Amino acid sequence: MILKGIHHLSAITANASENYDFYTNVLGMRLVKKTVNQDNPSVYHLFYGDEVGNPGTELTFFEIPMSAPTHRGTNSISGTSLRVADDKSFSYWKERFEEFGVEHSEITERAGHQVLSFEDSEGHRLTLVSDEKNKGVKGGKPWDKSPVPTDYGIIGLGPIKLTVRYATPTAGVLTEVLGYQQTRQYMSEMEGQPDILVFETGEGGNGSEIHLEERSDLQGERPGRGSVHHVAFRVENEEELRNWVKKIDDVGFTNSGFVDRYYFRSLYFREPNGILFELATDGPGFATDEHVDHLGENLALPPFLESKREQIEKKLKPLVTK
Repeated sequence: MILKGIHHLSAITANASENYDFYTNVLGMRLVKKTVNQDNPSVYHLFYGDEVGNPGTELTFFEIPMSAPTHRGTNSISGTSLRVADDKSFSYWKERFEEFGVEHSEITERAGHQVLSFEDSEGHRLTLVSDEKNKGVKGGKPWDKSPVPTDYGIIGLGPIKLTVRYATPTAGVLTEVLGYQQTRQYMSEMEGQPDILVFETGEGGNGSEIHLEERSDLQGERPGRGSVHHVAFRVENEEELRNWVKKIDDVGFTNSGFVDRYYFRSLYFREPNGILFELATDGPGFATDEHVDHLGENLALPPFLESKREQIEKKLKPLVTK
């Protein structure tokens, strides 16, 4: 049972409409599914990705209106990377960020790749990372109807950064339970803090990496808008996921057991520092209930919620996505 890399990342927004505008019109990602939080169907769950929302390209958001700003700290998923094809893409993106007034850093290098860090309007910490020197998990294919030219388009999720008070327990789960390997480390930007550890799985590379940062100078994060809810790792199929359920049970982690999310199957558990991990299957995918040409245009509900469509739609603020 070898995890294939990052499957998706789910974060929190307070405003679905503004979120949709930024991630589609500024970043050029495709909204591949407009649905609801299956555990709380009164709020939207928006999925952005490549042309069809392939596993490893999905950045998702739960809308929680009136959520407070995030108080950043430890025991959190503190950085989300988005992959672009090559180094020359950064001149395009830097100019685009300046055109749209997006707060961003200078182009620099991190862990062997060129990067450009930026934030959305809610303070979600994002980084573009170049695949020019990448070897490993392949990226996706940008949507050809995106406002961003396909040569510069986002091709998937890159390294995900975890910030914890104590790195050893989390590193142990990554290596001893999930089968990751520590491959290298790099210097922290914060003086006096330990090096950041890099872990890879499967074919490795940007699409698989977890960067683990230990920070003794911070308190625990208070999540809100702009924070990340969980990170999901790729599992080949349902049979393998059921074996993972047994393994996580045997290790002794409290967990969700097998969960059918309709578009994929899942297992959830928290590692020792409290960060929520999900294991998710590569399929069935987002074209299960919508034609690939019309993904994300209408409110999609899994079969077990379809009978409640009228009540659900009454509670949601209309979100025009066509």
